[in-house]
Amino acid sequence: MDLGLKGKCALVMASSSGLGKAIATEFAREGANVMLFSRSEEELEKTKRDILGETGNEPGCFAGSITSPADIRELVKTTVERFGPVYALVNNTGGPPPGTFDAFDDETWQKAYELTLLSYIRTIREVLPYMRANGGGRILCSTSSSVKAVLDNLILSNTFRMGVVGLAKTLSQELGKDKILVNVIGPGRIKTSRIDQLDRVRAEKAGVTVEQIQQEAFRNIPLGRYGKPEEYGKLAVFLCSAANTFITGQVVLVDGGMVKAI
Repeated sequence: MDLGLKGKCALVMASSSGLGKAIATEFAREGANVMLFSRSEEELEKTKRDILGETGNEPGCFAGSITSPADIRELVKTTVERFGPVYALVNNTGGPPPGTFDAFDDETWQKAYELTLLSYIRTIREVLPYMRANGGGRILCSTSSSVKAVLDNLILSNTFRMGVVGLAKTLSQELGKDKILVNVIGPGRIKTSRIDQLDRVRAEKAGVTVEQIQQEAFRNIPLGRYGKPEEYGKLAVFLCSAANTFITGQVVLVDGGMVKAI
């Protein structure tokens, strides 16, 4: 299937590692002009080399803070100057710290809001004029399986990821007339450094080994394993592609059947 992405501009946030890197790699494989974004210039350069080596398609990169309005404005400006109008925006970020309600003060809640929800709002605001002027586009918001079933010890993520769903669903209604499709994708247990961190936290709290935590997790996943980042990336790229012409306002989990909620 031709996804119709060759030569189109794709901006992938938080893309120097993990799921963001996997999504950016799949875009590059399809011939898109990819802009990477992350805090670390060193990590971005490494990721750029990795993607070039794997796909033969060299992405651009921009280092900055995902919670800085000025950095986001400059990122979008730089992206458009280099690659033309943004066709696909993938909003993605690392998760806020794990913990229960009593563990966090106002400052931590504010930082989690700015990281997990407000950063998505800001990037969408910046790319929308270009998408409208270009006759359409795709916006994909990466969240978590917690948007279907809340996860223990992750109150910050549970709260603000649901805000992303409300944002995306509303935008799918508002932007349909502009031929801009907006969807949400959420990982279950995909083998990334974030999942490794959460497994270590759970293991320490339960007084067991990380391996025991993982084996317990496998028993709750019908496919019996953690997902691979590229499996997440492939679905993300399809939803952002020209081949997707009628899917908008949806929440799709990549979880191996783990979440039983409808």
